[in-house]
Amino acid sequence: MSATIEFIIDGKEITGQPGQTILEAAQQAGVYIPRLCYKKGLAPHGSCRVCTVLVNGRPQSACTQPIAPGIVVENNTEKLTALRRNLIEMLFVEGNHFCMFCEKSGNCELQALAYRFGITAPQHPYLFPKRDLDASHPDIFIDRNRCILCGRCVRASRDLDGKNVFQFVGRGPGKRIAVNAKAAL
Repeated sequence: MSATIEFIIDGKEITGQPGQTILEAAQQAGVYIPRLCYKKGLAPHGSCRVCTVLVNGRPQSACTQPIAPGIVVENNTEKLTALRRNLIEMLFVEGNHFCMFCEKSGNCELQALAYRFGITAPQHPYLFPKRDLDASHPDIFIDRNRCILCGRCVRASRDLDGKNVFQFVGRGPGKRIAVNAKAAL
């Protein structure tokens, strides 16, 4: 078995290590692939789909797809840019993200991606959903208006801390993050 794996991203030959994902190998080679739910040190989740690339013509999430010898990855195409732009816009209009009033403004990955993709105002109407704030736990405050359901908090609590403090509850449009109070104590 070879110690390295060679494949192509946007016509550029990339060398990666066995076990790496497309996103990890691309990042190591200096090729940027946008992402929101990916966080180094956490198990890949693939929930945001912003890192979608075409692998031999088929859509795959770059954060979960392992590299393989000879694959051809398309990352920087008009079609993928439009897809990513639409995903980011939908996150804005389906949530209550008001950057000018947010304490994270200027230090927000969602906002940074919107700037990168030239989104100054979404093309779709805002839905203004009614999302509750959760201050039921003495140590944790959840503002569901800003949550994009990336699952980082769930994975960090489970995989790094071994505590399962956070969890997803509900399905579809009712899916949200909740505190597993017993585990948080």
